[in-house]
This record gives sequence, structure tokens and C-alpha cells, in this order.
Amino acid sequence: MRGPGDTRKLRADDLPLLIVAELSDKTPHPHPSPPWGRGWPATGAFISRGGTGEGVHSSLYSAKLNSSLQEAREEEFKPSDSMNKVFSSADDAVHDIPHGATLMVGGFGMCGVPVNLIDALKHKGVTGLTVISNNAGTDGFGLGLLLETGQIKKVIGSYVGENRLFESLVLGGELDLELIPQGTLAERIRAGGAGIPAFYTPAGVGTVVAEGKECREFNRKKYLLEHGLTADFALVKAWKGDRAGNLIYRKTARNFNPMMATAAKITIAEVEELVEPGQLDPNFIVTPGIYVKRIFQCTPYTKGIERRTVRRLSCG
Repeated sequence: MRGPGDTRKLRADDLPLLIVAELSDKTPHPHPSPPWGRGWPATGAFISRGGTGEGVHSSLYSAKLNSSLQEAREEEFKPSDSMNKVFSSADDAVHDIPHGATLMVGGFGMCGVPVNLIDALKHKGVTGLTVISNNAGTDGFGLGLLLETGQIKKVIGSYVGENRLFESLVLGGELDLELIPQGTLAERIRAGGAGIPAFYTPAGVGTVVAEGKECREFNRKKYLLEHGLTADFALVKAWKGDRAGNLIYRKTARNFNPMMATAAKITIAEVEELVEPGQLDPNFIVTPGIYVKRIFQCTPYTKGIERRTVRRLSCG
């Protein structure tokens, strides 16, 4: 192999083996790191014919270069079983969630909740779960189903909400609850996903939230030390996704899902519409596929109403 400082002339026959030459202005270097010569410069080597000193013009080997690059790209992006993120069902996607796992579950009230994944967990029967979620669903919906079956050991959240069972389990001492201010919960999840171990916030100073926590003063104002949150699995729901795991959310259904997708070892996404890579507008992608390990297209949703309010009919 010739190094960058080697000025010896090369033969045209060497081109298939070593294509390291200065390309013409019309043929820019199309690959930052060619697979056949890692570390070789894109420019600077002089190629001559048969020792005559006549330089080989880039047009003589650009076709070979482009052909080699195309073969390298096809090999690099060839689908493999190890890189396949698409699962056929929610049951398959949660197959390895064990007893005692810590889960992040997206959603706000009845909006943006990964209901298919929650149903799959119910059928799987795993117990002793620690769940990080804004709320624990409602009676008979979402995480409320796992409360009914006694599969949840602890909830880390910010809102008891409309779930009577949740309330009764906590008051009866049958369920551990860590109640966190909603903004603090969101930031703790975001911090966990960003690799930030802890941060200071003024929320909760002087209340029961501050009990047992470090309190410091900055600029004559008190702050509490809060730690980032992470999980073994994150269960999120998105509107659209592609086979590479890129996700787009719809309106309020976005809520806690994007930040949870970054804060778990394994993120599982259920989407209403699954498309091929390249079909999603990059400007609208919120969660890059690098964060998503598993994805599947879910069954049609039934949009529920958390609290129905109607006017009374006026008489006369």
C-alpha cells in the first residue's frame, strides 16, 4: 500500500486496485471514507500511464470509482435481520420485557397512549413493574388495565387523574406512588435522555416535594436538586413512522412521547401508519430512528373521551 507521501508513478492497470487520485471539478468525491482505502486522501496522488509521465484523466477512472461506490453503498444499506426494527404485533414487540422492569409509558390522559403495547403487557402477565408516566390511565383504559390486574408495583407520575382504582390503591398502601410536579417530571425524563445526571429547579421548594432533597441557593433563590430518569423500556405512540424508526406525532398526542423515546435502553413505538424510509418529510420528524429499536403498525384506534360534559336541555 502506498502512503500519502509516496510520489511513485502508478500504472493505469492499478486503478481497479487503488483509486486515489484528484478528481476533476465535474466529479466531486462522492464518499467521505471509501471502503477500499480507509484513511487515504481524496486528492493528492498522481497517476501516470506506463511510466511515460502522461497523467490519467479522471474520466478514465471515474466510472470505475462510481461503480465501486455504488457497490459499497448497496452492501452498506442491504437489509439484515439484525437491523430489522419492524415487528408484526405488539405481543412480539414486548416479548422480552421481564418481571420487575422499569417502563416509561407515553400519553397524557387518553391522548397519545400506546394502548396496544399496554394490552400486550396485560396478556403477557409480567408483574412488579415500575411505571414512569404522567398519569396511570383511567378506569378500564391504558395503564388502568394493568392496575386492575395488579401488575404495577410503583408509579412515578404527576397526576392521579380520573382513575378511582389508582387512588384507592395508593390510599390503601397497595401501590407505591412518587408524585412529581409535571414540569419537573418532564425535565427529569429529558435529562435522563440527554445524559444529564441531575439539575436544580425551584419547583417544590418549601413543600413536601422538597423532603429529603438537597436544597441550594442561587442568586438569592432556593432550588431543589432533581435527578434524571431512565428506564429499561419506553413504550411510545406516534402518528406516523417508517421502517427505520423515525417518528412523527400528531398535535397533543406528542406530549411525553418524544422525551421518553430518548431515555430508555429499548424504545418500542406503535404507529398508526408505517411507511418506507424516505416517505416522511424530514422537517416533521420529531424522534430520529436512532432512538427507536422496535416499531409496528397498530390496530385502528377508538378515540375516547375522558370526561364527557353536556348542557342540560332547557325547558320551555
